[in-house]
Amino acid sequence: MSEQRPLRADARRNHEHIVATARAAFAELGPDVSLNVIAQRAGVGAGTLYRRFPNREVLVEAVYRDDISQLTDQAVELAERLPALEALERWVRDVLVPAQQRPGLATTLNTALATAPEVFSESKKRFSEAADRLVSAAQADGAVRHDVQTRDVLRMAAGLALASIDAPDACHRMLVVMFDGLRTP
Repeated sequence: MSEQRPLRADARRNHEHIVATARAAFAELGPDVSLNVIAQRAGVGAGTLYRRFPNREVLVEAVYRDDISQLTDQAVELAERLPALEALERWVRDVLVPAQQRPGLATTLNTALATAPEVFSESKKRFSEAADRLVSAAQADGAVRHDVQTRDVLRMAAGLALASIDAPDACHRMLVVMFDGLRTP
């Protein structure tokens, strides 16, 4: 991978302004808002936006890179501090599901699930590795079935998050059922 030169101060500010504008637009209008609308709101031409962010995925990732990093860091911290199954359950219940209930971040994570791991950006790769570490550790302890893949856990969490946005009690019940099904018989 080639290294990019550091941005000039004005270009960095412009980049940060576009990202902040996109974050606000995603929150207000959803993650499918037109990139042209974002460019207009940022006060830049479409060409400027597309030079920096050649497609929606690149912009969405820039907006949510810090959020993905926090999810990753929390997975690592829980893995180091708690028994394997407890770490996995707490991460899914307290960190991943609530994050997936935020539309823009959910879109980013779902795109990561649909993308082959070899084309992940560095932040998505770290996220995938941290999630895999949690699942693999629980499997190594004999607590989680060996026929379960990390992506299965992530997809189930995404589905539960979507199905229970305004129903925390239902979310809790579904997570109990999910983890009962993941446990080794």
